[in-house]
Amino acid sequence: MPAKSKAQQRAAGAALSAKRGDTKVSDLQGASRDMYDSMTEKELEDYAATDHDDLPDKKDD
Repeated sequence: MPAKSKAQQRAAGAALSAKRGDTKVSDLQGASRDMYDSMTEKELEDYAATDHDDLPDKKDD
């Protein structure tokens, strides 16, 4: 499933980095921490790999 916004794509990238051990889990906050706790590495890869050129900065509710 692709990310719906640039913010979501960036949060997934941060969570993926922590999941892989490249950054500290304690450095995560907000959405990236929630994603780290609730998503698999494969799911995070799908979100983080989304091409963000045509995405809005934030998702409209």
